[in-house]
Amino acid sequence: MSDSAAPACADVCAAIVTYHPQIELLRDVVAAVRPQVGRVLIFDNASPGAEVAACFDELRAQGVEVLRSERNVGLGSAINQAARAAREAGFAQILLMDQDSLVGAGMVATLQRALRELAAHGPVAAVGPQFRDQRTGALAPFVRIAFPMNHKLFGGPGQTVDCDFLITSGSLLPLDVLDTVGGMDEGLFIDNVDVEWSSRAKYHGYKLFGVCDAHMQHRIGELVAISELLPAYKHVVHSPTRLYYMMRNRVLLYRRAEVPRRWAAQDLPRLVLKFVGTALFLRPRLGYVRAMLSGLRDGIAGRLGPMPPRG
Repeated sequence: MSDSAAPACADVCAAIVTYHPQIELLRDVVAAVRPQVGRVLIFDNASPGAEVAACFDELRAQGVEVLRSERNVGLGSAINQAARAAREAGFAQILLMDQDSLVGAGMVATLQRALRELAAHGPVAAVGPQFRDQRTGALAPFVRIAFPMNHKLFGGPGQTVDCDFLITSGSLLPLDVLDTVGGMDEGLFIDNVDVEWSSRAKYHGYKLFGVCDAHMQHRIGELVAISELLPAYKHVVHSPTRLYYMMRNRVLLYRRAEVPRRWAAQDLPRLVLKFVGTALFLRPRLGYVRAMLSGLRDGIAGRLGPMPPRG
């Protein structure tokens, strides 16, 4: 049987977290994953607008379960609530999805098969696909944390890669792993939720694996020219709000016992370079710098939860 004809994994619930989604892209995301799983569940973080509401009504009519929060509770809480709903519905595994991630043909069955085979040799917290950036086509590596530089591992056909963390989107988790490892850290709100949970899973004796035969397209940040002087050089950037969380949550994780010291040691120089590079080359500079400084200050203070309103 070819991958495109792979049967749905009836014991898997795909959970898609949305926030101001692009309607057409979300339709594509659902259409790609729906034939591969037992149920598609969308948890929406208070996205406004009649067009979004109409899209959700349309998806409900197709059998998609849609849970809408009255406020933005963040990625960690959204995943935890989706996981509880999946368990209550009797599913054994959950596939975590972002609103802009397109699964490849047979991806879920490939992940589930790898998970079953790998779990026969020891506890596995999650498996994840190898993904390409939707805009550039660049293949993303799996990562093994090291100092002074991480090891980037691409693997090849038929291979699985023992890695130190998996991005949230595309990860397949046995729901009973959450009984030991716990759910996502809701206080982090969004960025580095995957790094923290992956580190906690490994701290509890589980392994994580990238599956090279499982494919996905994914988008990280926005591509913009780094400066007016270098318009041909494109760089992935994030909004000031995302930069707040990136700075704050990195500092918070530096103090977590479950997070490897080598991660903090190699990430601190990256934090400095990101701060300096953003402050020098990206506009509006003042907005970016204020957000990053606010994140650093709140990280040092140990502040969790959503970004405070700007004064």
